[in-house]
Amino acid sequence: MRELVEAIVCALVDDPDVAEVTEIQGHHTHVIVVDVAKEDRGKIVGRRGATADAIRTILKAASGRDGKRYILEIIED
Repeated sequence: MRELVEAIVCALVDDPDVAEVTEIQGHHTHVIVVDVAKEDRGKIVGRRGATADAIRTILKAASGRDGKRYILEIIED
């Protein structure tokens, strides 16, 4: 799943070399953390969170066969 999110994020941002996608694995829940350049954060979140919600929907659909839950976290500092 990390590779899937990484491919989506790199396609959306202007500077894909700075984009970092990591996965924290638990027993049933995995957290995918996305960290991008400050200028690209708006492209990942989208208007009213539409892009982030779309990525979460893709994760939910793709994780059905794994039986695991994936959570998308976008770093905003």
